[in-house]
Amino acid sequence: MHFFRLIRPLNLFVIALIMYSLRFYYVSKGGLMTNLHNSNPYILEQFSFFLLVFSTVLIAAAGNIINDYFDVKADKINKPHKVIIGKFIKPRHAIVWHWVLNFIAFSIALYLSIVFRSFWYVFIHLLSINLLWLYSMRLKRKFLIGNIVISLLTALVPILAGIYLNQVFSDQRDYLPAAWSEHNYFSQDEMKLVVVCIFASFAFFINLAREIIKDVEDVEGDKLLKAKTLPLILGERKSRIIALLIIVFIILSSIFGLINFTGELVVKLRSIDYILFSTIAFFLFLALFFLRSSERKQLKFADRSLKVAMVLGSLLPLIWSLIASNA
Repeated sequence: MHFFRLIRPLNLFVIALIMYSLRFYYVSKGGLMTNLHNSNPYILEQFSFFLLVFSTVLIAAAGNIINDYFDVKADKINKPHKVIIGKFIKPRHAIVWHWVLNFIAFSIALYLSIVFRSFWYVFIHLLSINLLWLYSMRLKRKFLIGNIVISLLTALVPILAGIYLNQVFSDQRDYLPAAWSEHNYFSQDEMKLVVVCIFASFAFFINLAREIIKDVEDVEGDKLLKAKTLPLILGERKSRIIALLIIVFIILSSIFGLINFTGELVVKLRSIDYILFSTIAFFLFLALFFLRSSERKQLKFADRSLKVAMVLGSLLPLIWSLIASNA
């Protein structure tokens, strides 16, 4: 039970949701390549993608373990009720679990690189493992660098899925809602990358805002570790303002993107798009509202609102795939 609390299963579920949501959209309109060296390529593809998701989740779980390992002192001040390492799990056992999970994940990446003749899987997995270690040990306490690194790693999740899906699926059509493709802003090949880039950017900026909010929450423990986080250098008020500006940027860029792609926003979007985009916008505005409060406890609500917005955003490709499959 304590081990599952340590690896944060909800966060791992979100990672899997993002990756499978993108896959469902590709499957709805994509043609599977037949050069997978198997008499039943679809079964092999399903298994291979599961391995990719599983290895990504394992790396994230190992990252959560090593993050808590290095943060025990700060967590005893910031969130003593959530301390697990040293209280329920021995530190040396945590380190063993960290390396076991990373070893399994890297072995899977090596297998996928051999099967699909691509170095990307090994490279991204190895990069993620090392950056998570550096982040937990050192970068997390550096001014803004740690926030950017962990946000880039979050953005790598849809990018990794996109690399796999673009390699495995061919003859793809309608990567975006019909209204987006009618204007021919992108070729079909370019549109393969658009969805992935949209969700990678969305994940990066939402996670960047969340990381800044969490730094404000953890300021007392970070003082003990003599960290140089954003709120300790610029102050809590300025850090809140930066997080606010990032959320405003997400909202405005989303509105601009919709108008630019659709031309006539009111006419072109489907009703399901309205509902999802409106709900995501609601939680983003909710985060803005909580961030404006001077009370520290409101930061937790802002953090949770951003997490809900990210989960809802990850559902968009899944919704589009359901629409495409019924078209």
